[in-house]
Amino acid sequence: MITRNLLVELFVEELPPKALKHLGEAFGRGLLAGLRAQGLAGEMSALNTFASPRRLAAHVSHVLALAPDKAVSVKLMPVAVGLDATGQATPALLKKLASLGADASAVPALRRQPDGKAQALFFDSTVPGVTLSTGLQQALDEALAGLPIPKVMQYQLADGWSSVHFVRPAHGLVALHGADVVPVSVLGLQAGRQTRGHRFEAAMDPVVLQHADHYEQVLAEQGAVIAGFGKRRAEIVRQLGAAAQREGLAPIDDDALLDEVTALVERPHVLLCRFEPEFLAVPQECLILTMKANQKYFPLLDGAGGLTNKFLVVSNICPADASRVIQGNERVVRPRLADAKFFFDQDRKRTLESRVPQLDRVVYHGKLGSQGERVGRVRSIARVVGGQIGGAALAQQADRAALLAKADLLTDMVGEFPELQGVMGGYYARHDGESQAVARAVEDHYKPRFAGDALPRGEVGLVVALADKLETLAGLFGIGQVPTGDKDPFALRRHALGVIRMLVERDLPLDLPSLVATAFSAFPLQHGHAHAEVAHFMYERLVGYLRERGYSAHEVDAVVSLRPGAWAELPRRLQAVRAFAALPEAPALAAANKRVGNILKKSDEATGAEVDTALLKEPAEAALAAALQAAAPLADAAFERGDYTASLQALAVLKAPVDAFFDAVMVNADDPTLRRNRLALLGALHRAMNRIADLSRLAG
Repeated sequence: MITRNLLVELFVEELPPKALKHLGEAFGRGLLAGLRAQGLAGEMSALNTFASPRRLAAHVSHVLALAPDKAVSVKLMPVAVGLDATGQATPALLKKLASLGADASAVPALRRQPDGKAQALFFDSTVPGVTLSTGLQQALDEALAGLPIPKVMQYQLADGWSSVHFVRPAHGLVALHGADVVPVSVLGLQAGRQTRGHRFEAAMDPVVLQHADHYEQVLAEQGAVIAGFGKRRAEIVRQLGAAAQREGLAPIDDDALLDEVTALVERPHVLLCRFEPEFLAVPQECLILTMKANQKYFPLLDGAGGLTNKFLVVSNICPADASRVIQGNERVVRPRLADAKFFFDQDRKRTLESRVPQLDRVVYHGKLGSQGERVGRVRSIARVVGGQIGGAALAQQADRAALLAKADLLTDMVGEFPELQGVMGGYYARHDGESQAVARAVEDHYKPRFAGDALPRGEVGLVVALADKLETLAGLFGIGQVPTGDKDPFALRRHALGVIRMLVERDLPLDLPSLVATAFSAFPLQHGHAHAEVAHFMYERLVGYLRERGYSAHEVDAVVSLRPGAWAELPRRLQAVRAFAALPEAPALAAANKRVGNILKKSDEATGAEVDTALLKEPAEAALAAALQAAAPLADAAFERGDYTASLQALAVLKAPVDAFFDAVMVNADDPTLRRNRLALLGALHRAMNRIADLSRLAG
């Protein structure tokens, strides 16, 4: 069967820039899936998507004009129901056949086939393949219905009566199968071969497409549009890098901004602009944010990462003389920077500490009180945690930082740019004369804000960040605001991951159960059930975190199943388990440990008693007791000094005596005294082997 390539383009008004990339990909995927479902496209069909501010398009290779006929088999009913005693069709069978477009003449050709315990009748037929016009119409309708549209709008069609719903008003539809137009329609538009190019720089208007395979080239040459999102993005990156290199600078690295700008232009042209150097007295985070968020500019940084008074603009036009475009952008950004400078100057007229009482009038949560009350709870937790890590001095510094940490919420700068909370608090704390440790803690206490974000610098910052996240977890779990499914409106998973990262990656000598208890102790009303819920939630997040760091499911399960409290030890425990698992004795010992655990679980007798050597009647049990007595002190000594690898490896010598024990000794002896002694021996073995991890979890 002969195939040709297919092009479909929907020409619309400017699409939402933050959604454009996903809209283009979803449109192409939906179209290809619909064509494949109807047999018009196969495994060889390749998809190429296009998305620009005013168009969504997809190019699909190897598309048939007519899908092949398809054999269909329909189960009708049991033979006993469809045929009477004489083999004639029953009314039920005739009615079913009629619904399928057949009559009594089809009865002799019905196929009988076993279906469970009885035989059933099957109707075999051939369904003619769909034409491309019919199949594309269905695929196009389904693709548009499945688009992840952030907000749908309703608009009237040209007839003045009809109205349709779509993300933006659509004005053109192209559908070409090779050189032929496919007669489909959507959103009140009939497919043709004409599209529109750049608003101002297109060489021809309209742009006429003669063939599906010429789309990208013709649109670039005649329409002055780079249709492919990826190609347009790469061109912007190239131009940004070249313009910055000429100045000896580097553009800020921001993938989200790059995607958004790519969605705003059809033909990118990068220009260099400047602003007055005196604005650099404002914290660079403020200037960078206002340029990125409000103007979609790319600030330029020097070799040390400091902001300069130069920035890059991605223009959608390419005039011979760009001076007026440059001047216009410089004129637009100046009031933004002036506002930032005004906010910064005004905020510094009051200290952070003077703003703290006002937090009592800022609602944090309807059931958890004000931000002022929250600050009190964070201070309480920070004092305890600080004392555990560094004594009274650290507790005092952490208390001071926690007092000031939320005060910048009341500043003009943070009111204008909420993303700068914490950052501005650090600047204002330094201006107020606070110590560097306290100022850094105020700045860092929200960290880590997202996956991969840096951890707080210094002990004071770590303590306040821990206290802030623990207070959030305890408070929201306490009132039943628990994440469910993919819903986590208060980002509790992120808070939990932040606690995990700080405990593990900064090797903090803290115990999780006591941390959870400290967090809940800051609340006047105790929620006993929530203690266990928070701990369980934390351990669930811990498993995912450790897996992402490269540890296997068996390794993580072996360590976490013991519910260790000191998470700073987890990397050493996991490395010890990995080293142990590589020993030739490991599989047999893991299997034996699992067997021992099962025996002890089924026993009602106490297994913590001392082993009576006088009752070790069998040579194998005496040998195991002797081997355990020799190996356990070595393993315990290594455990106490924190050498978990050596501790586990010291137990490898137990393989042979353990194997011999199970081969020669009956644990559940008839003599209750012997049975209790053997269970005590196994209990001692189990405790020795599972101090670091539950080795039975390594068994296959």
